[in-house]
Order: sequence, then C-alpha cells, then structure tokens
Amino acid sequence: MKKKTLALTMAMALVLSLAACGNSNADVAAESTAAATTDTEAATTEAATEASTEAAEAVADEKSEGVMTYEEYMAADLDSEVVIEAYVQAKQSWWEDKATVYTQDKDGAYFLYNMACSEEDYAKLEKGTKIKVTGYKAEWSGEVEIIDATFEFEEGSFVAEALDVTSMLGTDELIKHQNEFVSFKGMTVAAAGQDENGNDVAYLYKYDGSGQDGDDLYFNVTLGENTYTFTVESYLCDNTTDVYNAVKNLSIGDKIDMEGFLYWYEGVNPHITSVTPAA
Repeated sequence: MKKKTLALTMAMALVLSLAACGNSNADVAAESTAAATTDTEAATTEAATEASTEAAEAVADEKSEGVMTYEEYMAADLDSEVVIEAYVQAKQSWWEDKATVYTQDKDGAYFLYNMACSEEDYAKLEKGTKIKVTGYKAEWSGEVEIIDATFEFEEGSFVAEALDVTSMLGTDELIKHQNEFVSFKGMTVAAAGQDENGNDVAYLYKYDGSGQDGDDLYFNVTLGENTYTFTVESYLCDNTTDVYNAVKNLSIGDKIDMEGFLYWYEGVNPHITSVTPAA
C-alpha cells in the first residue's frame, strides 16, 4: 500500500513539473512574441514619421504656379520682375512701412531690401514664416537683392541651419551662397583701425570709425594670410543684443566662431548675428 502511495505521489509530482515547464516555455514564447511585436510597431511608427516628414518637406519645397525656382531667379536678368517663395530667417528694423528681410529656402537665399510692409504685418514676419514675394531683381556693389517688393503670407515653415563656409573664403565657391545663413570657424580678430591716440582697436563704429555706440560695428578677422571685414548691422542686431556687445568686448588676437548672413559689398561682408570663443 505504501509503495502504491509513493508511486502515485511521484507520478503527480512529475505531471506538475512537466506542466510548470510547459507554462514557463509558453511564457518565454509569449514574451518573445510581444517584444518582436513591439519592435515591429516601433519601426513602423518611425518609418511612418520619417515618411510623413519627408512628404511635408516635399510639399513645402513645391513652388506655386508662376513662382520661380532659385535657379530661375539667379538666371533672371537684372531689373526684371521676379516672383519667389521663401522663408523669413531674420529682419531688420521696421520703418516708414518698409522692412528689409533675410529669407531662404532649401536651395538658396534672397535679400529683400525695403519691402513694402505694414507695422502689423511686420510683427507677423517671424523666423520660419513662408512668404510669396513679387519685386525686381537688382544689384548693389555686388549684392544681389530684390527691391520694390510686395509680399503675401503662405502656409509653411522652414528655418535654415548655418552652413560652414570657412573653407570657401577666398574662393569662387563662396558667392554661390550669397545671403545664406552661414558660419565661420576659428578665425582670428585683427586690428580694425586705430583710436584717437593711435592705438590699434578691435572694432570701429561705422566703417571709418566716425560713429558712436548704436551705429554699425565693423571688425576684421583673418584666416591664414587673408583679412576680411565683417559687420554687425545695427538695424538687424542693435546695441542691446548679445552679438553687439560680444564684438565690443573683442581683443586683437582672439579666436572666434561666428554665424550670420552672407551679405556682399565690394566682396564678402557678412552681417554677423553671433560671436563666440572658438570651440
């Protein structure tokens, strides 16, 4: 009798053990399936998000009927009427129902000089805002711009990242990026002129030193053996801004990084919006 009881007990233990193993294997299989499902769903979601973003960007890049591509704009004759679509990147001060605006799309940049603009609309010209512009292509001392322009707001948004053009300085490649938002790395501050005592100074108020605090700042930077004149345009960045005060605190010999818009005046003359110590 005892032997039968012992045998029965052992048999039941074996059955329970096998059941437990079966449940454990099932749990592992279930967990693996769930993990695989989660990974698949995550990958699908990521792919869908990327596709949606790319589609949105493609739509944003499409030009409306009658609107020029950047290539067509650059090929247009001076004094001819042009119609472009672009995104506001920065703006100078508003005055007398006019605004000078730095704009860009994914192909190039457009400088809108004294564009007709009400004070109410000026407030809406925030960074990234898409506008359609009609005006006339012009050139002034090498700077290609749009003058006598009007504009209307459109749906869409784009903010350009700064393109590092340091290596393009002194080359024919640089002008292809005229008016774009760009950066310069590791340049050295040089003397911009002299003060009334004949001492070298790192910056000047106005190009000839005849100005005062609040006027444009001009300063020189070198790369290799070449020297370039950069500007803090006071209508863009006035004397309350970080960049204006950063330039006022420069010393000859400082190594700096900069960002700004690739303006042109008898050669490259960027409008600088940021100055920091070289990384």
